[in-house]
Amino acid sequence: MDAPLDQIALFTGLFGGLALFLFGMDIMTDALKRATGHYLKDILAKLTRNRFMGVGVGAFVTVIVNSSSVTTVILVGFISAGLLSMAQSVSVIMGANIGSTITAQILAFKVSSIALPAITVGFAVSFLAPSKAIKQYGRMFLGFGFVFYGMSLMSDAMAPLRSHQPFLDVLVNLDTAIAAALAGAIFTAVIQSSAATTGIVIVMAGQGIIDLEAAIAIALGANIGTCATAGLAAIGKPREAVRAAVVHLLFNTAGVLIWIGFIPELAAFVQGISPSSENLVGAARAAADAPRQIANAHTIFNIVNTAIFIGFTAHMARLVEWLVPDRPLKIEESATPKYLDKLLLSTPSVALNNVRFELDRMGDQVVAMLNNGFTAAIHPTAHGMSDVIAQDVSVDALHRAIVTYLGKVSSSGLSEADGRDVLGLLEVANSLEDIGDRVALDIATSARKRVDEGGKQDKKRLAQLENIQQNIVTSLKDAIRSVVQHDSELASDVRKRKVGLKRLRQKFERGSAHALSGSKANLTTYIREMELLEILNSIFRTARAIARVQLAEDKSKDSEGVEQED
Repeated sequence: MDAPLDQIALFTGLFGGLALFLFGMDIMTDALKRATGHYLKDILAKLTRNRFMGVGVGAFVTVIVNSSSVTTVILVGFISAGLLSMAQSVSVIMGANIGSTITAQILAFKVSSIALPAITVGFAVSFLAPSKAIKQYGRMFLGFGFVFYGMSLMSDAMAPLRSHQPFLDVLVNLDTAIAAALAGAIFTAVIQSSAATTGIVIVMAGQGIIDLEAAIAIALGANIGTCATAGLAAIGKPREAVRAAVVHLLFNTAGVLIWIGFIPELAAFVQGISPSSENLVGAARAAADAPRQIANAHTIFNIVNTAIFIGFTAHMARLVEWLVPDRPLKIEESATPKYLDKLLLSTPSVALNNVRFELDRMGDQVVAMLNNGFTAAIHPTAHGMSDVIAQDVSVDALHRAIVTYLGKVSSSGLSEADGRDVLGLLEVANSLEDIGDRVALDIATSARKRVDEGGKQDKKRLAQLENIQQNIVTSLKDAIRSVVQHDSELASDVRKRKVGLKRLRQKFERGSAHALSGSKANLTTYIREMELLEILNSIFRTARAIARVQLAEDKSKDSEGVEQED
């Protein structure tokens, strides 16, 4: 008769070990992102149309952030900003799946004996290191130790289950690949961590509780379950986010359906290529070799799937665009941020890059306000200015959202460079909001005065004023683009336009003064022209200030000294 199972010890050991495992993964991933995350935005920004490059980038980014879901969120920002097509993103998502298998490969190492030493060393380095960078590497060791110590606790807790008949009876229900894969998918969807599922499967196989084929089936099912995280993250998000989540689900599900009937062959193949414990026999040998075999099966599954589907990225993109069509943009959506995703807060450099995308949206709305406001000012209509004021409500809402998000980014430990970036982006957001207010308040006031006074506009001076306005609009667009695209050369060009615009302004002022004959009509027209010219000039100064923010990122230009505002 079997000895009674100590259920309290089992559950505390299993779930306590799982808690330590997840806690360690969180610490290790966070430290890795903070130590190397500043490279991510540069790598993603340099994506090319080469689908194989996309696979490599997707794998690398996922290794860093340890989450294919976060990689998907990052992709959404680049797709929405027009920097990446849906077809390009498919290959990156495929690469993300390959990157996620690195965790399984690490977990397959039998290093539980160094778990406590790693915790000791990691804590000492993270606590005593003089620099933030070294502290992050210490936290990596600390997280690494917790991961394997948690697995060790789970392994010890599960050992009695090898001979516990009720539990073995439950496993009988997983004797088919479909049932095992379904169990893996459901468990992963619930805990939202394929790494945890893989860790538990490796522990169970290492204890001889489940055989290799069942373990592989559960691991394959985890690939479907992990899509739940991206799916939940896409709720209420732009269509690009939904499409990326659907790509992830379709790719993983199709891959599992292809392999589900060939699990015995896959198990035999990984047994042949994986290291073998020649000194052991029977169940002991199978249990010792199973962890590496499971990890290799997981990696082979994702690599072969990518090789199969890599030639169909464009077809998958068209299918997803058909399944998730565009929908009409609601008015209130213009005031709703698209890129400020909370999942990115743990990777500040990437979160800040998405803030730039949101500033680009805000900038587009401010430019539209400036164009519409100017038109309403020189051809005054009450309806025209009411539309501009409605646009200002949207700009103010985006401004509040961006400032709030930057505050959340700042609440996590930032590097010195990211800290400066936060301040610069705050300045850009405030500058854009200031331009919106100038249009909605100052230009609107000038337009109302023009209506009341009934002044007439000379066509020649009107053309000159429109030329000045278009030059300022172009400069504002370029200043915003220089910040979004990290283009210091463009920012410098915007700063240099001061002289040319000053000449246009002086020419206009001379013409207006010459036309001033003293009549009341000409006097009121002159006053409104000068008033509008001064508002436009202040907007140009703000555009140059935005460009200066980008120049401040370039240390060489910053050390040479950027000219101060007049």
